[in-house]
Amino acid sequence: MELHPFDEAIALTALGADRFGGHTSQAYWNMVGPFGGITAATVLQAVMQHPSRLGEPVALTVNYASALVDGPFTVTARAARTNRSTQHWVVEMAQKGATGADETVLTATLLTAVRRSTWGVNDTPMPLVPAPQQVPSDRRFAPVEWVNRYEIRAVSGGIPQVWDGLPNPADASSASLTQLWVRDQPPRPLDFCALAAYADVFYPRIYLRRASRVAAGTVSMTVYFHASAADLAALADGFVLAQARAQVFHAGFFDQTAQLWSSFGRLLVTSQQIVYYKE
Repeated sequence: MELHPFDEAIALTALGADRFGGHTSQAYWNMVGPFGGITAATVLQAVMQHPSRLGEPVALTVNYASALVDGPFTVTARAARTNRSTQHWVVEMAQKGATGADETVLTATLLTAVRRSTWGVNDTPMPLVPAPQQVPSDRRFAPVEWVNRYEIRAVSGGIPQVWDGLPNPADASSASLTQLWVRDQPPRPLDFCALAAYADVFYPRIYLRRASRVAAGTVSMTVYFHASAADLAALADGFVLAQARAQVFHAGFFDQTAQLWSSFGRLLVTSQQIVYYKE
């Protein structure tokens, strides 16, 4: 059976205690190196297939130290501490440098936990937007290969049509806001690794705020998971509503907050990231 491109991209081979080997995928290539979301998903995959894992992902933080080059890499995933119901992981990704020695390209931490049945409430309801079937697919999203692995339907805040470098005149609360429906192409059942990638599916907020194609790249991203594996299985391969906005642009960095909801309004993920930009 042929692997889905996503599963092929995050595939890892066990190399011994806490070590895994993988290879970058041209199917998820960005402007420089792989799409950051597929790299985050690969980090998560290392822990998900680790024989010592306890529970399910709750919080993942990925720090992008350097762009990966096309080729093999290694991932080290170590359980730094295991408690009764929580487990704290330290993860590092490395590639061979010019001297042949391993060089760190990424560091990450991950919290997994055995979730318990408790009272809960969703204080961040899904915004009222047209259903995905009512929104046309947006193929102008970006001229990079990884975008072709997703079906993207922009509700608002699509990529600018005119690159004039002028600030978005919208109200400050929505000037950097993007809402879009997204799912894998071809469709693939939702899981934690897919959600980790979806959390980074947005083009840089400065493109929308300034309508300017400046160099930009995520430096650090945190993803919080608010659904269980059983919750995700029930959603099958449906669309996810993804929303992102920036809060501040200052001295070469801007932040981004993001949320992902199922088409039924279930909040699946919240995310924060800090992005470097250069003018």
